[in-house]
Amino acid sequence: MEQISYKLAEFEGPLDLLLFLISKHKLNIYDIEIFSLVDQYMAAINEMKEADLEISSAFLEMASRLIHIKTVMLLPKHEEGEELKKELEGRLLEYSLLKTAAAQLTPRYKGNVFFIREPMDIGFDKTYHREHDKSELLLAFSDACGKAQRRLPPPATSFKGIVAHKIVSVFSRTIFVLKNVLKRGKVSFNELFTRPDRSENVATFLAVLELIKSKKLHISENNEISLNDNAYKKKKSS
Repeated sequence: MEQISYKLAEFEGPLDLLLFLISKHKLNIYDIEIFSLVDQYMAAINEMKEADLEISSAFLEMASRLIHIKTVMLLPKHEEGEELKKELEGRLLEYSLLKTAAAQLTPRYKGNVFFIREPMDIGFDKTYHREHDKSELLLAFSDACGKAQRRLPPPATSFKGIVAHKIVSVFSRTIFVLKNVLKRGKVSFNELFTRPDRSENVATFLAVLELIKSKKLHISENNEISLNDNAYKKKKSS
């Protein structure tokens, strides 16, 4: 095979290298001998590696594409290989035309070429002439008011359900339960929860549990709450 001599900097990409190889070995770009082109391209890649030149991923991707086309065309039914080869030929033809056009245009626009129009005084009427329907104006006004409202901080009523609940301490409900039991002797469990205040009922329930746990109160099977006699006698004797 003929020795290939070139510089990597001369090629702007894998298509540029392929065009160089096609021109150098006088291949028909309209019907490329894919097996010959693959061998030449791989030889070029190997010479790049031997010269310790940096090979971009685009060159390696084209190498894998060419090997794939060559492999497919070795199959008994190589219609896919023919289609891939035609696609490659089309890309090379398109790139060749663009490269030719670029070579023709470069001398004309080489260097610092600027196209600047002279400043023009453009006058314009600032009067708003468009006419709007009343409903359209009302809709625009409502929308503007809505945006203004959205920028305002939310009213205090928005947080009423979050932070406006009355805080009821367990200690206050403990005193309430003890007063009722001392005054009446026995109190029905349900009588302690007559008000629909959720925080108050929770605090009352916790107070009853704490008093029963500390054995200050006793609850019967009928859900009646009374003083624990043993605790009362013990406290009286002490």
